[in-house]
Amino acid sequence: MVVSRLPAVLLLLALAGWGLAGCKQSAATGPAEVRVVVGPQDMSVRPSQYCLDGERQRYTNRPPILEVSPDSPITLSVPESVADHGWSVQVFDEKLEKTLGEVRVPKGTTVLDEINTADVVPPTFYLVVVEDKGGDCGEFTGAWPIGFIRAGG
Repeated sequence: MVVSRLPAVLLLLALAGWGLAGCKQSAATGPAEVRVVVGPQDMSVRPSQYCLDGERQRYTNRPPILEVSPDSPITLSVPESVADHGWSVQVFDEKLEKTLGEVRVPKGTTVLDEINTADVVPPTFYLVVVEDKGGDCGEFTGAWPIGFIRAGG
């Protein structure tokens, strides 16, 4: 009897492994993350919106808010897929309503380290990494907002 069950058990294990492999593939195609480093703080940031497999995705996650020292360099890193498509950094006020400026990043560049916490006048501000338009979702782009509160402001 045990011998007759063995093929069924092996089939179930094979199907379970195939299902898990499928999950890993789906996770690998999930939304890209942006990395931000300021002083000792180093974190990955999930997008608020993203084009995933040609479908527009909006997420309800809250942007991280980092408490930073004055005159600290900010390093932003994007995945190669975003760098190849092109990206910029938009500077917003503390309410994420008013655009204060924009930094264009050369196409193909994965790391931007030219922004400093002292570059923005209000002590509380957002930087939003924005993927260039024109991908699989047309005018819809990926966006990764990151909040900053500068000490002493």
